[in-house]
Amino acid sequence: MPYRGNPRVPVPKYLAAAALALGSLAAVAGSPRVNQNARLDVSRLAQVVEREEDHVTALELAVWIRDKRVDLRIIDVRDSASFAAYHIPAAEQIGLDEIVSTPFRANETIVLYSDGGAHAAQAWVFLRALGHEKVFFLRGGLYEWLDEVMNPSLAVDASDSAKAEFERVSEVSRYFGGVPRTGESASSQPSLLVPASREPSGSTKAAVARVRGRGC
Repeated sequence: MPYRGNPRVPVPKYLAAAALALGSLAAVAGSPRVNQNARLDVSRLAQVVEREEDHVTALELAVWIRDKRVDLRIIDVRDSASFAAYHIPAAEQIGLDEIVSTPFRANETIVLYSDGGAHAAQAWVFLRALGHEKVFFLRGGLYEWLDEVMNPSLAVDASDSAKAEFERVSEVSRYFGGVPRTGESASSQPSLLVPASREPSGSTKAAVARVRGRGC
């Protein structure tokens, strides 16, 4: 975001996730749901990645949830314990090993996420290999959701355009119980979760620590 610099995952890390995902195609190659006579167009997938049409940002996803986008389906590919500790509102938990066997309707817009994005990128490749077109992953994963939706910040010396954008972001953040902050560096701010009325049992601070301590 303009008010905090580029929120995207560093390019090397993102490319590593993409490479890992493309390398995982063997996992679906023998699936009975894949047409074995068809040839997966890896070049087309690479073009989709190059055009950055494979992912959505946390703020885009937040707006879709807030606006109740029709046929939106949000999939958390982490394990059930991580999901129970904290998850994005409206998400459902489907493990990475269950993605291939999970039925999805053709008209659904599927958004996948994991902690940092790598496992969600793998799941994206699996679903594209199965023929699903309207599928995306949250590039920065749950890290990005916590930083950009639940805990956005505005620098003291922000430009007028950044301030205007921050107002829009703040409105979205507050909808989900976030607390936008001004005049503070991101490193000095606590990470925020959902409102107390929607918190899972246990320490939310510990839940955030667990999220940030994982890598995929």
